[in-house]
Amino acid sequence: MSQPVMGLIAGAGRLPILQARGMRAAGYRVACVGLADQYDAALRGECDEFVESGVLNIGRWCRQLRKRGATQAVMVGKVEKSQFLYNPMKWVKHMPHWRVIRLYLWDCRHDKRSQAMLAGVARELMKGGLELIDTTRFIPEHLATEGVLTANPPSAGQRRDIDFAWPILMRMNDLDIGQAVAVKEGDVIAVEAMEGTDAMIRRAGELCRKPGWLLAKGAPAKKDPRFDVPTIGVKTIENLASAGAGCLLVAAGRVILLDKPQVLAAAEKHGISIVGRATDPD
Repeated sequence: MSQPVMGLIAGAGRLPILQARGMRAAGYRVACVGLADQYDAALRGECDEFVESGVLNIGRWCRQLRKRGATQAVMVGKVEKSQFLYNPMKWVKHMPHWRVIRLYLWDCRHDKRSQAMLAGVARELMKGGLELIDTTRFIPEHLATEGVLTANPPSAGQRRDIDFAWPILMRMNDLDIGQAVAVKEGDVIAVEAMEGTDAMIRRAGELCRKPGWLLAKGAPAKKDPRFDVPTIGVKTIENLASAGAGCLLVAAGRVILLDKPQVLAAAEKHGISIVGRATDPD
């Protein structure tokens, strides 16, 4: 009996590597499309088959993965949206497929926020015979869980900020503004937008010189798990420490902790509490 094939569409970062390992552990052969100028070079060695493609060439993604026997795929890894939306030369380099051109110029002409664009990508992949599936399926051990995850618990003030920040974070997700907000003593320091979490953390540190502020990051249960699931890595923890943060609030089951043991160890090293909070069901 032939081994089943799972597709992987990979952007930047370590998450695609963890996905490939999880797929193999689940008994799949991994056929990967690495997005040009994005994917980690080490990813090739974690996959059974690998091909590179332009970031905007959805048609090639479908053809290459279907050719290798995949009918389902996970799409993970960071791609800087601003590099392509506002840089015409990048469009030329990454060979936009006609499906992408139609998606950008017509389907998403009134709404170019991440969720709308990614939902459109999922529809176009389905038309090409490739079904996107839950990005957390193969990495359950890396998901945040409910409760205090570090040995050091949050302070009383940070617990109050947790209650303050949570509804703001959920409302931001409803509006598809961003997936992170920084708060201190019942006041909003910064919210995440197109710049990404790391840049927002640096900005929050510049705006709030008083240490111990809280970063809340996550998505509600109703958010589509096929794409754009928030991630926290060791680098994020180091950035939080450099910016003076003292607590990290994450949505349980809805945030990926890249190499979870290392993330928790780094947080404890820097005196940062990590707390997982359950999201409301749909």
